[in-house]
Amino acid sequence: MTIEQNVKKFQESITQELLITKDRVRDLIANANWGEDGSFKEAILIKTIKSFLPSNLNIGTGFIVGNSDNIYGADSNISTQLDIIIYDNKIPVIFKEGDFVILTDSPVRAVIEVKTKIYNYSKNPKNNNSLNNIIKTLDRLQKFRSFQISPQKKFVGIFSYEYNEKTFSSIQLKDVLQESNGIVNHISLGPNKFIRYWENTSCLHLRPSHNGECSLVSGC
Repeated sequence: MTIEQNVKKFQESITQELLITKDRVRDLIANANWGEDGSFKEAILIKTIKSFLPSNLNIGTGFIVGNSDNIYGADSNISTQLDIIIYDNKIPVIFKEGDFVILTDSPVRAVIEVKTKIYNYSKNPKNNNSLNNIIKTLDRLQKFRSFQISPQKKFVGIFSYEYNEKTFSSIQLKDVLQESNGIVNHISLGPNKFIRYWENTSCLHLRPSHNGECSLVSGC
């Protein structure tokens, strides 16, 4: 019997593995400690990504630091704590202990913010689960030189295991993405929604595909 290649099913199986592991942990700890539940979801995603990384890349969590003054050491910058950092292991880091790293922006290849559940928009700047506030936080990466020069060469993503579909507006989503100027260029919402920022587009809109996925595409 001939078995045909099915890349889509392969990708779906990875999604199912993430969801099954997430639910397994929730079943074990219930409401005992949601902070640890959130941390474990980061660990699940790190483990999955690690299995696909080439040997020259490492993955961890931590901070990016930088300094635009190479002579006197002034104008230092530091990021917020980043859930996932993928970096070139051929370039030395400043500090490393287990998966925790502090490094300059130069070796960073990808940054991912991980959420349990995400909402589209909130006027409250302290709402850490609203997409517009998450994007504003990640937009601060623009203060680092390599993110200024070639932002599209950096993978900056938001990954949410779940999202509140009722609160999502494609107009608001488009607006917050355009405001970020492409710093945030990949968003994964639940098992069926994926959005990518395309460079050099004069007009952007969300287009759903046959399998429920969405892409931010050009064309008015």
